[in-house]
Amino acid sequence: MKKLVLLGGGYGGMKILERLLPAIPEDVKVVLVDRCPYHSLKTEFYALAAGTIPDNEIRVPFPKHPQLETVFDEVVKIDLENQLIYLKNSDSICYDELVIGLGCEDKYHRIPGANQFTYSIQSIEEARKTSAALNNLPIHAKVAVVGAGLSGVELASELRESRDDLEIVIFDRGKTILSAFPERLSHFVNEWFQEHHIQVENYANITRVEEGILYNHDQPIPFDAIVWTAGIQPNKVVRELEVEKDQQGRVILSDYHHIPKYENVYVVGDCASLPHAPSAQLAEAQAEQIVQIMLRKWKGEALPESMPKIKLKGVLGSLGKKQGFGVVADRALTGRVPRLLKSGILWLYKFHKG
Repeated sequence: MKKLVLLGGGYGGMKILERLLPAIPEDVKVVLVDRCPYHSLKTEFYALAAGTIPDNEIRVPFPKHPQLETVFDEVVKIDLENQLIYLKNSDSICYDELVIGLGCEDKYHRIPGANQFTYSIQSIEEARKTSAALNNLPIHAKVAVVGAGLSGVELASELRESRDDLEIVIFDRGKTILSAFPERLSHFVNEWFQEHHIQVENYANITRVEEGILYNHDQPIPFDAIVWTAGIQPNKVVRELEVEKDQQGRVILSDYHHIPKYENVYVVGDCASLPHAPSAQLAEAQAEQIVQIMLRKWKGEALPESMPKIKLKGVLGSLGKKQGFGVVADRALTGRVPRLLKSGILWLYKFHKG
């Protein structure tokens, strides 16, 4: 019996299970390895951290199937040569086919103290800790959000909605927040921040972090809490793999999403080197193609000469519960509509998966 091991039950892993299990051959067994006994909606971790949604709203149970086994443990090493997965608290697992979907971690850019004295929203465990810290702050406390990309903007706006007493400062090294988005969206969000008394520090250069102190251009600024949203990198286990990677440390893949020297090892999601920035939507689109490839191989069918290019529908962000922004079909959207779209997509995802 063939054994497919799936490392990580994130967006890519869930999509693989959704598409694969209804069509799985009788001689294939799937082993899912994840640290948590449920799938969690990472795109909503900012709201959990801000305290505007409860923990159970962003959890979705893993599917059940007679050919699916779940192992709840942490992956510590992948041995590609011997086809073994080493776990923290369990025996090693062998595989015939492997899908690596271990996600990402914060990238601290070698800034002293950043990993020690800041909070994170990169995992549900870290988002819980951040939520406890932020929601237990005394009145009129001062909070720093380092990084003004999508995660930082959503966290800062949601935190303002959660607690209007806090002094919130968001730091960005560029001249405008949301630099990857159209200029119109950046201006819209900047105006929303001004109206809601969120201070924006552009051209920031964080040089050091100490307990309760953030150094911007080497100037110390006291804060009651500092949250880090200034970049990501692949999971440590993937960074330690001796395979070819891009400048961001993501694994370079063939057109069929496998590691070139290991045709039975696929990489999905944040650890994969792809033409688009990492996102849940990208991971799901890639997972769809991986399932198609595996099913063809198992049936002894020839693979297509090339896989179609992945096209993304757009990206949506929230500013609290009533306002939002985004790009859909190359069209910039601001205000109520993109927020409603995001809420609807989230509801459909939870309804369909749960």
